[in-house]
Amino acid sequence: MAAADSDPAITSSTCAHCQREIPSSNIALHSVHCARNLQKCEHCGDMVPRKLMDEHYDESHAPMNCSLCKCAIERELWDLHTSIQCPQRMLACQYCEFELPAVDLLEHQDVCGNRTEYCQSCRKYIRLREWIGHELQFHTSSNTATELSSDGAPAAAEQPVPKPTRPAAHGSQRKHLLLTIAIAGFAVLIGSILYQRKGQ
Repeated sequence: MAAADSDPAITSSTCAHCQREIPSSNIALHSVHCARNLQKCEHCGDMVPRKLMDEHYDESHAPMNCSLCKCAIERELWDLHTSIQCPQRMLACQYCEFELPAVDLLEHQDVCGNRTEYCQSCRKYIRLREWIGHELQFHTSSNTATELSSDGAPAAAEQPVPKPTRPAAHGSQRKHLLLTIAIAGFAVLIGSILYQRKGQ
């Protein structure tokens, strides 16, 4: 082919079957062989040997069955389904870290988030769902205020307010949940666009 590209005297023709550029001297033989042995995949447009078309479809385009929700999923959407769309995928509760199916998570977290834990600084019980807001509102600003005196020097006489103690996982789990919800919304949007395009 390199010689054909560099030599202007050698012309090429387009194969009507596979749309490849073939040297004109070989086009007749190529066209017969190509039409007899190759077939264009209706899903991806690749030219595939006729005898391997079923295998190509099974490996590249056949829907896959989700072992969790038992749905047939298009291969192109498989990663999206298993990571953020499958209602039976396991997710951890942001409050107790117990893993359960995504379809049951919100109901569980409604109950779990109403549990209370004792705040050592305030000496009262705080709902887990309100813990982050409580910590930011009542403890972050007071800690900053006690670190500096009015002239900007460290306040030696004042005792710093201890930070409230609670399970460390709550903050990171909450961020993880919010990220998961955002990704899920984005995935649903993409899925609906792809579904509408397929319907057209």
